[in-house]
Amino acid sequence: MRPQAHQRFVGGKQAGAKGLAFLFIVASLAAVLACCTRLGWARQPRQTAASEVTPAAYPFVDVHTHLDPADIDASVQTALRMMPKENAARILFLASPSTFSMDPKDRFDSELLLSATKKYPGKFGVLGGGGTLNAMIQEAVGSGDAGPAVQKKFKDRAEDIIRQGALGFGEMTAEHFPTSTPYQYAPADHPLFLMLADIAAAHDVPIDLHIEAVPQDMPLPSHLKSPPNPPRLHANIAAFERLLAHNPRAKIIWDHAGWDNTGFRTPELCRRLLQAHANLYMELKLDPQDVEMNPPLVNGASGPIKPEWLKLFEDFPDRFIIGSDQHYPMPNQPGTQRWQEVVLLFNQLPADLRSKFGTGNAAHIYHLDIK
Repeated sequence: MRPQAHQRFVGGKQAGAKGLAFLFIVASLAAVLACCTRLGWARQPRQTAASEVTPAAYPFVDVHTHLDPADIDASVQTALRMMPKENAARILFLASPSTFSMDPKDRFDSELLLSATKKYPGKFGVLGGGGTLNAMIQEAVGSGDAGPAVQKKFKDRAEDIIRQGALGFGEMTAEHFPTSTPYQYAPADHPLFLMLADIAAAHDVPIDLHIEAVPQDMPLPSHLKSPPNPPRLHANIAAFERLLAHNPRAKIIWDHAGWDNTGFRTPELCRRLLQAHANLYMELKLDPQDVEMNPPLVNGASGPIKPEWLKLFEDFPDRFIIGSDQHYPMPNQPGTQRWQEVVLLFNQLPADLRSKFGTGNAAHIYHLDIK
């Protein structure tokens, strides 16, 4: 063999050996990843905007969504187009919770939401107060004034919201970390919250409440920043229970079960409160971009339902509803949407729970005629 040909032969053997070694490494990594996925250690691939969307296996009411105040009509059109893709039987809109009172002609609350959705009967519903009642509570906490004049103004506004045709009150906040709004805190047993519970009970409508679980005074969790959050958080579960006990006929919906920012909204806490308060309901939310603590699914998303959460759902089948916190359109989130994420949980539920969580419980709470 000529020297040049011999060199090509030897080089070819070396290249082949390197190629085989590379393929072996790739195959080994693939096997490890597959094993991790089966065990719930690896996060499964996300759906993207370009991939096929998996709808809910059973029709569902999404009881907690938001619109873009800069273009409400376009947001409604987006939601309308998405309904058949989601298999959504109804979508309820809430104004994002405001911390300041707005001029009546400009405020973003039930007036604008009802006006934008009234052309589509049987498709949408509205909860009011996030843009006004919530601001009144925040102002009262800041000023220390919850006297007769403040209470009268608050009651008049709440009654007006129901008179307009709103299905309830929300989104109200007792502990809300900053997103598009500033940090918000109000004791859940504040006199205006107690008044709102009485008004809600009188009209048999629910209150939708955002309150992070803080069982005792504690430092701000390390993954949250201060500012804008305070360095310490107020205990709020005892005050929350006083609100629940104040008027047992008032239906209180605790937002965002499954999306925990403090680490204390465990299945055990949820169970204790559900056992103690028959007027407490919970919305289920998962967030594909922001998986927090105590998620109901293995590895935060895409995995099977954790046994302790499934047992909770089975023990309280009449107390859970779907509230994705979807925004139409969803800002800065081109891939998986929040409604898609909660459907990953919803589709794994037994058929009887899907029926209740999907439409049955929402029909009871909000007096909806779901066909």
